[in-house]
Amino acid sequence: MWDFQIIPQTAKRLKEKHGIVMDKRKMIPDDPDLLKRLYEAGLEMLVECGIYNIDTGRVIHWSKDEVLMGVATAPRRCRIGEGPLHSRVMTSRIGNDPTPPIVQGGPTGAPCNEEHFFGIHESYAKEGIVDCIVDGVLATVNGYNPAPDSPWEVLAGRQEAMMVRMAQAKCGRSGMGL
Repeated sequence: MWDFQIIPQTAKRLKEKHGIVMDKRKMIPDDPDLLKRLYEAGLEMLVECGIYNIDTGRVIHWSKDEVLMGVATAPRRCRIGEGPLHSRVMTSRIGNDPTPPIVQGGPTGAPCNEEHFFGIHESYAKEGIVDCIVDGVLATVNGYNPAPDSPWEVLAGRQEAMMVRMAQAKCGRSGMGL
């Protein structure tokens, strides 16, 4: 209900309330007034809707002041990965910032077949433009469903990390972020 009703209905209402109309010809808006309204609508949506916690089945809410304090005190940069060759510094960017963004490659949480998991992640590690990998998840582990709260879930998580690290090492990028 939360992600199929509350989120879309709230987004639609706030889009109308804040007069948000996107130019489909522009992937990233640059109109300062529109950017301000997008920010305000996003902030309002977070405060109103909260964030759903899958594990507990509950919605976590913060006040506007708590959200703004979190934004104000968030780190502006962090290092991902290890070592001088393959780690990257991720920094906050604004507007048309000339600083190149971090490129995260990978199937990003998508289910992957056991047979192809290693090869999929190896292909991302081979790409020089990719700075870190956001891995997929094993659809099965040793043929079993890695259902939540099962031993297979724990084994799948371990195998995912090991296979991605092995793929990175095979490509000479063992310090790459994961």
